[in-house]
Amino acid sequence: MEVLFHLAAVSGGILYLMPLLLLAVLFVALERGWALAMIRRKGDDLLRVLQDSKGREALERALARTPPCPQQAVFAAVLASHDLASGEAYAEEAMLAQATLLDRGLWILDTAVTLAPLLGLLGTIIGMFNAFQILGNPDTAPTAITGHVAEALVATATGLAIAIVGLVLFNGLNQRVRLVLHQMERIKVGALNRLYRQAVRTHGDASVSLLARRGES
Repeated sequence: MEVLFHLAAVSGGILYLMPLLLLAVLFVALERGWALAMIRRKGDDLLRVLQDSKGREALERALARTPPCPQQAVFAAVLASHDLASGEAYAEEAMLAQATLLDRGLWILDTAVTLAPLLGLLGTIIGMFNAFQILGNPDTAPTAITGHVAEALVATATGLAIAIVGLVLFNGLNQRVRLVLHQMERIKVGALNRLYRQAVRTHGDASVSLLARRGES
């Protein structure tokens, strides 16, 4: 412990901030990782239910059985529409509203990835400044400065380590956000297909969709 306190003092107290920054990174990563995993699982359940539903009544029953989640908001927006154009518009509006909730807190990881190396560099500069002051003492051998320089570099190494961990976690969470957004897009398209693009009448063996019928009129 004495060594850690000494290294923190050499860095001008910067090393005291590093554990707090690391805890913030880990807390946000765990919270967002768990939340996004739950959201994605609910989205998978909704997609499975959607595959077995056709027509407005069946879709409304599927919506009633779905637990609250961002994907459900998109599904509900499609069902609240009255035609294909309004369904696409309502779904896009819902997706934009939900997207801001998915990456909540990720700015902390993004900030930590940039801030940690800069704080480490600041701690090293402070340590180097104190180390070079030793040369002003005539009784100190010039080689004694090497040990103080090594101690000063600990702050930079710590900052880089936190930044590496934060970057890996940040990219992993961004990938999960993209997967959830992809789920929302699939739910939007699937609901629109079953609500407005389903076959409504037949000529012999050929089905005529609602979109084709509109093209005839």
